[in-house]
Amino acid sequence: MSDAPAYTVVVPTIGRPCLAECLRALAAADGHPPHEVVVVDDRPAPDGALTLQTAGQLLDRVRTLRTGGKGPAAARNAGWRTVRTPWTVFLDDDVQVLPDWSRRLADDLREAGPDVGGVQGRLRVPLPPDRRPTDWERTTKGLENAAWATADMAYRTEALKRTGGFDERFPRAFREDADLALRVQRAGWSLIRGTRVTRHPVRPAHWWASLPAQRGNADDALMNRLHGRDWWDRAQAPRGRLPRHLAVTGAALAAAGCALAGRRRAARVCAALWTLGTAEFALARILPGPRTGREIAGMLGTSVLIPPLAVRHWLRGVVRHRHAEPLGGAE
Repeated sequence: MSDAPAYTVVVPTIGRPCLAECLRALAAADGHPPHEVVVVDDRPAPDGALTLQTAGQLLDRVRTLRTGGKGPAAARNAGWRTVRTPWTVFLDDDVQVLPDWSRRLADDLREAGPDVGGVQGRLRVPLPPDRRPTDWERTTKGLENAAWATADMAYRTEALKRTGGFDERFPRAFREDADLALRVQRAGWSLIRGTRVTRHPVRPAHWWASLPAQRGNADDALMNRLHGRDWWDRAQAPRGRLPRHLAVTGAALAAAGCALAGRRRAARVCAALWTLGTAEFALARILPGPRTGREIAGMLGTSVLIPPLAVRHWLRGVVRHRHAEPLGGAE
């Protein structure tokens, strides 16, 4: 593999237990090991050292940095800016590369022409074999089709330098990868999918996990501002349900307003529209799933709360980012 380009792996982490499995899998992938593994500790208040011993034979190549809770975009930036190899490979701390990953990565990097700025790994999300997946598991399964996801994404280090890397205005692990991909393409590079495969287990989550996930609507508002309303197609991103959430939330507000104004008939009509919209949303989430009592109760409760939360976060994003410009200037 000596003819394959050298690379450095950057892993941002908040100290989750899954980091140990990530490093163990990386150490077990033989053929073309990384020049270095940069683990970026983004815990706001570290209460001890990270557990890195599972890196095994790669332990002497592991280097740690601390960013103090600035978010995944800032953590990845801190990592790649110390890289001295032609390629930087970003892995999330909750993924596990397969045993042939480094050999396939060598092929991916070797075959990437000079116009290629990034090569994406293929994600595989294992689901329970004995039952239907939950709503949360299906959402995670969607990562298999996500374009340019930094759960496993190799970027030419020069492309990161020219584009400035990740935009730290994205505070979550959401849309910061799509934003970077669009800027790398705008700078003249192409992005391709490689042959290597990485396992992405479904992390444990509470039944209400879909509620804080609605903060991502603010990031969508930022993407609209930075890249125009057609960014969804260019980034190969699914549209989501925000238009429906706007309609359902509007019906609820209209029902309340009409009731206060004494317009009972109009209030009933708007309330019926809200009920139909909420029921449709809940059924769309319940029917494909295991339909256990716990899952159904969780879907019913969160289906009522998600539309107004989504709209609230989107509006906040619109206001907060109304003057935002892309890194490197307007498109």
